[in-house]
Amino acid sequence: MTLLTVNDSPKTFNPGLAVASRLEAFARLSSDDRAALAQLGRNHRFVDARRDVIAEGDCPRHVHLLLEGWACRYKTLPDGKRQIVGLFIPGDFCDLNIYILNHMDHSIGAITRVKVAMIGPDAMSALTVDRPRITQALWWHVLVSSAIQREWMLSLGQRSAYERLGHLLIELYLRLRVVGRAHDGQCDFPLTQNDLADATGLTAVHVNRTLQDLRRDGLIELERRQLQILKLDRLMEVCMFNPNYLHLDHEGSMVRLTGATAAFRSPGGSISLPPSAC
Repeated sequence: MTLLTVNDSPKTFNPGLAVASRLEAFARLSSDDRAALAQLGRNHRFVDARRDVIAEGDCPRHVHLLLEGWACRYKTLPDGKRQIVGLFIPGDFCDLNIYILNHMDHSIGAITRVKVAMIGPDAMSALTVDRPRITQALWWHVLVSSAIQREWMLSLGQRSAYERLGHLLIELYLRLRVVGRAHDGQCDFPLTQNDLADATGLTAVHVNRTLQDLRRDGLIELERRQLQILKLDRLMEVCMFNPNYLHLDHEGSMVRLTGATAAFRSPGGSISLPPSAC
């Protein structure tokens, strides 16, 4: 049973164009649009692994755009316990319009060494005023980010440990595929078992045992910071993965939903899009 069709031919990855690859999942961009997005990376900095890009309590002055590496959004308790509430891959905006806040209410941390663009309010405003297709894609980016948050909450409340981990692996693989960082079921995977535990509400010991179960069932291989999903359709089925929240069937997407995914759509039929997006 085919749940989705993925064009798995390898795609050349250009860090400067990662954001264009990301946003083209939501809108068809012109060459001028892509050139404008590439300019966003001119003002950038590098942050070492396990360091904060920006910490809770800091005053945000820029929108952060991840160009290379992996990062996460997280919250901590006074006793030091951490909850990862979001994961960022190349091409992701960490927070759009965050500069309107006086202080950060969460932290953005580098999982690997990252290259992050710092975009000022004036540059973001000019981009959205002058380029309506980019503006439309940014709205989709925000909506999908919110949808991912809802799906994570559903996993924490209703999915088993096995389903949570499998679901997260599929999500990350598909997101990486959009920006040319995954193909043929394989991708880099720098998350540690502690990271996975903090993202799924499990202990590191429970994560270890569950990953062993996924391996034993012939669904994944995970070693040396490399993930291989061996049976994507089967893993989607057992984890009840509903791909509609990623909106991979939108007009610019490289991943096209087909066949049995019809069973995952809304009860009323196909997903409706706003008129401006058609």
